[in-house]
Amino acid sequence: MSARPLLAGKRTVYLAVSLAVVILDQLTKAIVAARIPLHTTIPVIPGFFDLTHVRNTGAAFGLFATMNGAFRGMFLNAVAFLVFLAVLAYALRTPLAETRLQSALTLILGGAVGNLIDRLRYGSVTDFLRFYVQRYEWPSFNVADSAITVGVLLLAWDIWRRPNEEPSSERPAAV
Repeated sequence: MSARPLLAGKRTVYLAVSLAVVILDQLTKAIVAARIPLHTTIPVIPGFFDLTHVRNTGAAFGLFATMNGAFRGMFLNAVAFLVFLAVLAYALRTPLAETRLQSALTLILGGAVGNLIDRLRYGSVTDFLRFYVQRYEWPSFNVADSAITVGVLLLAWDIWRRPNEEPSSERPAAV
């Protein structure tokens, strides 16, 4: 049996995971938008976790939310699209056998596309998961943000596990 069909199958699995992240992200955002009025909070675990419907016009955790509205949208969409292209190119150049790195890039891609869809459709991103303890609160986030965060952590782990490794013809240098 040739290795080529196995590699094509692996690429399909990674693509399917990215697509699953996008679908789950968009589905959960649609459910929240349909069932929870904007700026409404539903306690799930009082004192720790709520579902809350908010719109984030900035980047992750509200970064750039105070930037000029018209410029902010174009800037964030352009950055998101460029990051998407860079991560996609890196994923396609990375050997499929590097499972941890491919998994990281797969999650980052799925999350980036999920949030980019919201930005292009609505000019903002729906966030709805809110964790807090007393007055200490983590900014609200969504499934796409979670996938990106897990992907970045896996990427950091991959880099940490190979601190002295020189890029080879098998593995492209980090972008």
